[in-house]
Amino acid sequence: MHAGTDHPSDPGILGRSAELARLDRLLGSVDGSGPQVLVLTGEPGAGKSTLVDWTAEQGRARGLRILRVRGSEGEAGLGLSGVHQLLHPLLPGEGLPAGHQEALDRAFGPEAAQYELHLDQLSLCVSVLGLITEAAAHGPLLLLVDDAQWLDLGSVDVLAFLARRLEGRPVVLLLAAREDGVPARFDRAFPQVTVGSLSRTAAGQLLDAQPDPPRGKARAEILQQAAGNPLALIELPRALARGRTGDMGAGGAGGATLPLTARLENLFAADLPGLPATTRAALLLVAAAGPTRLTDLMRAAPELDVISALDPAERAGLVRVADGGVLLRHPLVRSAVYHAASFHERRQAHLALAAALAEEPDRRAWHLAAAATGQDAEVADALAESAERARGRGGYAAAATALERAAQLTPAPDLRARRLLTAAQAAMFAGHPQWVGELSGRVGGMTEDPRLRAEASLLGGWALGVTLRHEEALALLLGVAEATATSAPELALGALSTAATSVYNSGAPYYRAELHRIGGLIGGDDDPAGRAWAQVVIDPVHERPRLTRHLAEGLAALAQEESLGNLTALGGTAWILDETEQAVRILGRTMDVLRRAGSAGTNATVTQALALALFENGSWTAAEDAAHEAFWMATEAGADNVTVGAGILRATLRALQGDPAAARTEAMQAVRGVDLRKSLSLQVRHRHAMGLAAFVAGDHADAYEQLRATFTRDFRPAPVHYHASLYYLGDLAAAAVRAGRSDDARTVVDAVEQDLKPDPSPRLAAVLHRATALLTDTDDAEHHFRAALDDPATDCWPFEKALAHLDFGEWLRRRRRSAEARPHLSAALECFQRLDARPWTERTAAELRAAGAVTATAPAGELTPQERQIAELAAQGLTNRDIAARLFLSPRTVGYHLHKVFPKLGITARAQLRDALTQGGQAG
Repeated sequence: MHAGTDHPSDPGILGRSAELARLDRLLGSVDGSGPQVLVLTGEPGAGKSTLVDWTAEQGRARGLRILRVRGSEGEAGLGLSGVHQLLHPLLPGEGLPAGHQEALDRAFGPEAAQYELHLDQLSLCVSVLGLITEAAAHGPLLLLVDDAQWLDLGSVDVLAFLARRLEGRPVVLLLAAREDGVPARFDRAFPQVTVGSLSRTAAGQLLDAQPDPPRGKARAEILQQAAGNPLALIELPRALARGRTGDMGAGGAGGATLPLTARLENLFAADLPGLPATTRAALLLVAAAGPTRLTDLMRAAPELDVISALDPAERAGLVRVADGGVLLRHPLVRSAVYHAASFHERRQAHLALAAALAEEPDRRAWHLAAAATGQDAEVADALAESAERARGRGGYAAAATALERAAQLTPAPDLRARRLLTAAQAAMFAGHPQWVGELSGRVGGMTEDPRLRAEASLLGGWALGVTLRHEEALALLLGVAEATATSAPELALGALSTAATSVYNSGAPYYRAELHRIGGLIGGDDDPAGRAWAQVVIDPVHERPRLTRHLAEGLAALAQEESLGNLTALGGTAWILDETEQAVRILGRTMDVLRRAGSAGTNATVTQALALALFENGSWTAAEDAAHEAFWMATEAGADNVTVGAGILRATLRALQGDPAAARTEAMQAVRGVDLRKSLSLQVRHRHAMGLAAFVAGDHADAYEQLRATFTRDFRPAPVHYHASLYYLGDLAAAAVRAGRSDDARTVVDAVEQDLKPDPSPRLAAVLHRATALLTDTDDAEHHFRAALDDPATDCWPFEKALAHLDFGEWLRRRRRSAEARPHLSAALECFQRLDARPWTERTAAELRAAGAVTATAPAGELTPQERQIAELAAQGLTNRDIAARLFLSPRTVGYHLHKVFPKLGITARAQLRDALTQGGQAG
């Protein structure tokens, strides 16, 4: 579970922030301030030992002496072997009272064996407690017990006696055990933390951090089979890297089974060899079937008493039978059972299941495919028909899997290539770019058909673009578009539309010119949605009226034929043209199509586009949810463009809601290892997120430098990204005023103003007017403020409009026009409160008070969780440095949060914190 970031004290542990925080509290309890015993449980491979190791490192860094024992299955029958291992560094216990030392000698001394029958258990327990107490008098102790399920019973008794008597002693105890093996003395009496499966995001990050990270389909299968188990995520790639392959033919019959290493087999199938032959036969049927019904198994093996045969496996914890269904405990148990059988045994199991499932053609086809010994046209046709049914339900990932296997079984080369190409198309709609690249890359070696090869290149180009390889993507896509412009204009337009996404993300002028040139070679109007998207990317600012007509034509065509491709293209077109509400509606419909089936809804690119539109539309909670969903989907699928983009959006939201430290961290994590010079849209969005974080933190000089980097340093500044940079002009001007860089910012705004003429969108016009107003020293600023606010069309972008209201209200108040300022400030405050834009809420409330309005003091309940935690520690008398050390923050960040806490609580001094928190119901 190493290689990643989740906890500030160890950037190498992934997905365990809650567990690490709890272990940190345990270490802090060595002073008696909290529970001094913690039990850590989890399934095999969950990472318990990694957490125990981390606790040891942290304890050692804090000056605690470490005493440690690890249970061993081989020593489980040796009395007191565990306690002896734990106490060995302290023995023989010199300086203890004679009675205690004698008891320890009897238990652990050279002559211990002859005293075994005469040991007094209570005397031994008291003596061990005395030994620990004596050692703790010289410094605090950390007792670590790992693999406690294998400790001998005598050691468990002594440890339980000790654990119940640590109060008043500077000692803490951490005991880790498998969830089904927690010793009886510890299973209820002490606090427990269960180490569960890693989240999808953390699992993907851990997998990608391995020396030989899998790509494409293998990556998705490992993530599915590992089910968040850290050890499996480490071991399964090793097995694949060594050339061991699983059974891909069983993919539709419950998922493909991957090979296990010996280490995983020992953890998940150690009981298998000792089971009766009939039980192993029944388990093989379950493994071959995947999650299944008892009746299916009984039809497949009428000669076997399935229920009785499964009983030993159920008692061993390998399988669960309930409600007429049978489920193996973990996907890795399924792999272990499946690969423990010979190919002949596996084949017979699949044939038996296929015969039992004659009325279920999809499942039957998969079992026949798993039993196939070579190419088989009949089985291939059955799988292709199953794929078509899956596509009709929106199950694109299932369709891609079925078509890939159907292609393997297809004897005819051209039909094999066509099925593989169709599989790649389904994988694209399922949102798996690396898998698409694998599938499309194999088509060229199967056929000389130029049309099939061109379609494969189109799909390969899409996959390259989504993985941030824009130059390679455009070399393929633009080449296909030009080569087929006259012979196959529909295919050419599809390639051009796909290329447009990489052209936009790249931001390079050369590719926009090529998009324009090649688009002029393609005739026909069969795909108005694709043409609208390709054209809007070229120049969305200066051709807006014409492009808006193209959008309307595409929407009219959409009423006749609604497809994923058309919906996605028109959603993107509406977003770029600042038809944001329309974009939200279209992209929302796209997501509805993707979610109609359980295997669909995995198109991360669409989800991210929707997140961006929701963010601009002022639906920040929905935007954050969509960005989170896009991030984990992209992490699973390997869609780097979305992984980075969703991370940047989440960082932007963190900054806007008042957590600049988290925003900076998330923004930097999002782009780590990524060359943003080849993706200018992401580069300027990252700069914007970093600039907002600095602005909120009060570092206006850094904020200005970050935002200034979204425009070139030329004599006549230009946008770094021809479209995205323009929307940051207002924030650039606001930072410039506070950083004393108004003159430099004015050169940027003046240059952009000239370039935007004559007809920018209402949104861009408002952004430009706000920036101009902020940088204008004369009364002409009022004209620009009013121009930024007067167009009702700008209500679609509530945060941007609220910023203009705030800026205008401040400007009016400084000119002693407080009565005029108050309505603007009130409008801004209402919006900021609704969006939970805390820094702007506080600033606006202060301006309103200064303008003579009465504003309610924010109750303590409005503190963020981190603000509340910091306030409570400060109320206890801790200094900023003490708080920073405890929470793994910088003292500067602590001071920043306290600076926000004081006005929220209506206080002015640190000494008032305790009373204010108590009155607000926040004490404790």
